[in-house]
Amino acid sequence: SRAGILYISTDEGSQWRSLINSWVDNKKPKQNGEPDHDNELRHQQQQQPHYSAEIIVTLEGLFTKYIDDALMWLLLNARAAVPIEDMNRVQVLLNMLDGCLNSVNTATPEALEVAFVYCAVWALGSSLGTSDDGTDYRKLFSDWWRGHFCNDGNRGSGHCVKFPSRDTIFDYWLDPETNTFDSWTKSPFFYSIEYDSRVTPMTRVTVPTPETCSVSCWMDLLVKMRKPVMLAGPAGTGKTQLVNGMLNNFDPAVHTSTTINFNFYTTSSVLAATMAVPLEKKTGSNYGPPGTSNLVYFVDDLNLPEVDTYSTQSAIAHLRQHMEYEHCYELDKMTLKNIMNTQVVACMNPTAGSFAVNPRLQRWFATFSIGLPGSTSLLTIYQSFLDGHLACHSFTDDIKAQSTNVIKAAMGLHTMVSNAFKKTAVNFHYEFNIRHISNVFQGLLVCTPETLTTPDKLVLLWLHESERVYGDRLVSAADLAKYNTMVQTQCKKIFPSFPANKYYSKENAEPLLFSHFAESIEQPVYDQITSLGSMNRILDDGLREYNETNPTMDLVLFEDAMKHVARIVRIIRNEGGHALLVGVGGSGKQSLARLAAFICGFSVTQIVISSTYSVSDFKDDLKTMYRKAGLKEEGVVFLLTDSQITNERFLVYINDLLASGNIPDLFAPDEVDEIINTVTNRVKATGVVPDRKNCWEYYMRQIRKNLHVCLCFSPVGDNFRTRALRFPALVNCTVIDMFQPWPQDALYSVGKRFLSTLDLGSEEERDVIERFLPFSFGAVNEATVEYRLQENRRVFTTPKSYLELIKLYSGLLEEKRSDVTAAIDRLDNGLTKLQHTSQSVAKLEEDLRIMLEDAATKKEKAEGIAEVVAKEKASVEVESANAQAESEQVAKIQKEVSQKQRDTEADLAKAEPAVEAAMSALDTLDQKDLSTCKGMLKPPPKLDEVFAATM
Repeated sequence: SRAGILYISTDEGSQWRSLINSWVDNKKPKQNGEPDHDNELRHQQQQQPHYSAEIIVTLEGLFTKYIDDALMWLLLNARAAVPIEDMNRVQVLLNMLDGCLNSVNTATPEALEVAFVYCAVWALGSSLGTSDDGTDYRKLFSDWWRGHFCNDGNRGSGHCVKFPSRDTIFDYWLDPETNTFDSWTKSPFFYSIEYDSRVTPMTRVTVPTPETCSVSCWMDLLVKMRKPVMLAGPAGTGKTQLVNGMLNNFDPAVHTSTTINFNFYTTSSVLAATMAVPLEKKTGSNYGPPGTSNLVYFVDDLNLPEVDTYSTQSAIAHLRQHMEYEHCYELDKMTLKNIMNTQVVACMNPTAGSFAVNPRLQRWFATFSIGLPGSTSLLTIYQSFLDGHLACHSFTDDIKAQSTNVIKAAMGLHTMVSNAFKKTAVNFHYEFNIRHISNVFQGLLVCTPETLTTPDKLVLLWLHESERVYGDRLVSAADLAKYNTMVQTQCKKIFPSFPANKYYSKENAEPLLFSHFAESIEQPVYDQITSLGSMNRILDDGLREYNETNPTMDLVLFEDAMKHVARIVRIIRNEGGHALLVGVGGSGKQSLARLAAFICGFSVTQIVISSTYSVSDFKDDLKTMYRKAGLKEEGVVFLLTDSQITNERFLVYINDLLASGNIPDLFAPDEVDEIINTVTNRVKATGVVPDRKNCWEYYMRQIRKNLHVCLCFSPVGDNFRTRALRFPALVNCTVIDMFQPWPQDALYSVGKRFLSTLDLGSEEERDVIERFLPFSFGAVNEATVEYRLQENRRVFTTPKSYLELIKLYSGLLEEKRSDVTAAIDRLDNGLTKLQHTSQSVAKLEEDLRIMLEDAATKKEKAEGIAEVVAKEKASVEVESANAQAESEQVAKIQKEVSQKQRDTEADLAKAEPAVEAAMSALDTLDQKDLSTCKGMLKPPPKLDEVFAATM
């Protein structure tokens, strides 16, 4: 093609045959002067011996005899844990042959065939496991191998390599000294342990089993050959524990290791930065681990990174480049960076993430399928733990004798639960594995001889721990009832004389509960709670103490709430214990977690979300918690709710914190140095060499011991499921406590508590109201179920809804009472005014009566006056008529007078000159003239008139 790519078909098997031919040619002795241009082959020639012509011929015959038929059967009849190409299987076979062939098993063709078959069985069948439908492909392959090759003696050389008839062909180890098959329990990788729970926590101990020995043997061989190894299997099957066990057994001067946990947001740049942390610069552009040691990158959850639009994963591509070419590019400088003396060991869960990885990366790994150990192995593991704990604490003999039955009961119950509750899209956390069995026994190892005095109490403790591990994960009351039936059946089967029914009866059941505060908060003793009343008093006292030093929490500690507190305390008191509280809003998750942390003496830390809160702020908060828990060695509970996850990348750090406690890029190099310097003296005090690795491991142990995460998530919507799939540690590395809907007695208790301050009338009325509230809430819940069935729509009623109902009722009651009181006051005021008005009206009536009497008297007088007036009126009318006539007469006279006046005035005007003349004549008179007139005896005529006019 234009890109220079050659496509070679795999149909005829030419690829793997060419690979075998190349390997065989490399094992042939080289003739003098024969050129060898392949650096890799030259390196192998220096490490591996050359074989004689007889051995070469035998090997060629063995490849022909076994490989073709086996690969064809695998193609047609089996399914590997992850997709595996034939080339990959053949390459693993060649690597195993390089590691196993020695002078003993190459001495004869028969001995060589035994070693070849041993390697072929594991190279071809190591990736086989058990499918979802229960098909055991390893057993099928084992049966086919025995039937096909051992019954067909005429094929090839005619020699048949027989495995022991018991078990499968994978259950036997080839002793390199005798070249014979023996049980894996006889291999150097199997050893017995004397477990002492006082010295080492259960989580730090790996008990060898035949299954783990086989994988550890091959893994140890291939890693020392610098060949990549992958463990593939479901969650909780011990993959990480196996790898860590191998890495811890290596000589630190020869092999060092670093763990990289992949997650949904792991990219090539993040991976490059993480892989560069343990490296140091050598010469030029060459980098490698410190000193001459080899660095093993342990990559966990390999298939989790996000698949982009082009169906690729950048982190996977970067890892493939690193493994193929032992270099990478620094993107900021665009320079080549050679990385020496490193190799990769990986683990992945093929039921999560992208399910599989790029075949170009997968082809490099020798893949081993890891499943749940068999019943015999599980009995061996937990017998070691439980018997060791009972022995080192000097329990009584009858309790020690009960341990085997307890282990059998635990194994049987786990099988029943695993078969009954299958993982679905909705119940994605219904995945029960060895991690859950370990949690049961981790709870059993908390008991002490002082509290566990009888075998029946050991059985009771097992029932309690099983309910905490299995029952608390179930999502519905129906599933919980189904579990209760199964555990009673198992208990009757193993412990027929134990009275289990009284703890599971529907009415008046005795409490099946163990707690660290059975006696008091101040004395943390893990013992049985015999009375819920005493437990309530202890928790009420604890709540009262909490409220004295913290913001007040007004809690109603009903039975379920007290049990949740006990569960959370049980979780966070264990080393590396993290709680996942799942319940709808208002269930009390945060409040009960705070109370539980207070009981344990731990401080609670929460992040404060703001519009500017970023990933760097979150890292700073984590650093503060790490320093407090790791350096100050104080107990810290990190309380995180799903509403506080404003950036999904917060969960990258939470995932690492839950998985191992070690967050690779949390601290800068100078901060790491500061931490190591701080803990150096403490590491010395423990008797351990205070090198950098031991100091950091000590710090991580303190983190796992003192820092506990309490996640409060809601199951509503898809966020919880999506986050759990992207970050498996949220479910796999936490203990789930599922908050079920509040029962009727809880609803009644809460309602009674919040209504206690209200005046509800008589006791009968109060009782009716208190009982009606939970009844109404239950009726609504039943209606929501019917609504979902008919309309296919969900309506969620939560405890918060119930609290809002009580709040609404209280508010409405107060409002209505205020309205009624106002109406009463209004009516009372109106009545008072009416009474006042009535009195005023009465007074007015009395005054009116008096006034009416006066009016009557005056009326009589008025009537008399009226008669007089009437009479006078007649007279007046007559007079008026007379006056009218007179008036008319007067008017007439007036008219005449006016006429006369006018005439007179006219005459006057005419007489005025005469008057004036007379006046003038008068002025001429003097006294003498008057005296003359006076003396006249008979005045002349007219003289009298003159004097009369002047007078």
